[in-house]
Amino acid sequence: MRCVRFTLALLPLVLVAVGPAAAEDTKEEAPAEQSALPTPAEILAGIDRNMIFESRTSTVKMTVQGKRRTRTFEMISYGRGESDTAMEYLAPSREKGTKMLKLGDDLWMYMPSVERTQKISGHMLREGMMGSDLSYEDMMQSNRLEETYAGAVTGSETVDGRDCWKLELTAKDESVSYPKRVSWIDKELFIPLKSEMYALSGMLLKTWTMSDIVEFEGGRKFPTKMVITDALKPDSKTSLEFSDLSFGVELEDEVFSKRWLERQ
Repeated sequence: MRCVRFTLALLPLVLVAVGPAAAEDTKEEAPAEQSALPTPAEILAGIDRNMIFESRTSTVKMTVQGKRRTRTFEMISYGRGESDTAMEYLAPSREKGTKMLKLGDDLWMYMPSVERTQKISGHMLREGMMGSDLSYEDMMQSNRLEETYAGAVTGSETVDGRDCWKLELTAKDESVSYPKRVSWIDKELFIPLKSEMYALSGMLLKTWTMSDIVEFEGGRKFPTKMVITDALKPDSKTSLEFSDLSFGVELEDEVFSKRWLERQ
């Protein structure tokens, strides 16, 4: 199965991992409520129908609300294949022309003010993109979470008036950015409405929510708004709003090349 990033092609934090296979049947009959729970794999299949695609373009409005000021950015974003992402800032004027390119496990940024391309790596990955609550490290996460996490469906809860399955995911490798994740998946739409990311200590680090779901051609239902909050920055909030979304589009190969970064 081909999995492709969505929403800036960098937000795998709201995808649900395939957890361990369901336990083999035993002679004892499971309680009715427990037997009604789907497996993580079944929920993932439902999510794939709406949120997995081969290519896409979108216009993104990012609003960063801080304690003293609010800043707004506008970008155009392209996604192709499993791990290729390109993004160009359109506004504000001081950021216009700034570009970002992710190819596999590498991330670069072109800054027109100094006419220089810089690779983002090491401690820089933990910094917020343009001072937002979305870090460069978040952008580098793989959306094949089933390779990184083991999970279980722990029940059902309500989020914004919608019935959701609750999944708890634990990292197989404790060195990952978020050793634990908890996600609430809409039972009808199979869209992650809320995800919480935790440190190894159990401390909440970030919360992501998705809303404003729109139905696109072919019946695909897709969220057009995301809000990210950082528990370590209580006075900060980042909102992402998506417009002009197109799926399955043809994209030029040059867009996903380092040559594109410095093209004027």
